[in-house]
Amino acid sequence: MSAPLGQRRWAIAEGYIPSWSNGPEPQFTSHETACLLNTGDGEAHVQITVYFEDREPAGPYSVTVPPRRTLHVRFNALKDPEPVPTDTDYASLIESDVPIVVQHTRLDSRQAENALLSTIAYASNE
Repeated sequence: MSAPLGQRRWAIAEGYIPSWSNGPEPQFTSHETACLLNTGDGEAHVQITVYFEDREPAGPYSVTVPPRRTLHVRFNALKDPEPVPTDTDYASLIESDVPIVVQHTRLDSRQAENALLSTIAYASNE
């Protein structure tokens, strides 16, 4: 099998979870998601650290992505060591013990006309 795709360190410089939503839950709950892809043959042990402009970082939050699988992590669902606050600007650093690919997605459903944003996170070669 070929080497796994991706990098071990990724950054998402933009994050914001609205405190309210418009539409049926959970499909239309406003959220931020890190879509993690592990193409390798072993588990990816991932840590997420959340950074703020006016306080110390939160985390790390730990998740595991099984081999040859994807995991969509809603930042709204991260609770341990503390919930990611709503209505607060943040950024995140995602570190894995094996190469993975990270895509960032936001659903903002504060209006009936929903907006979905998606982009590949910044990958570090370190």
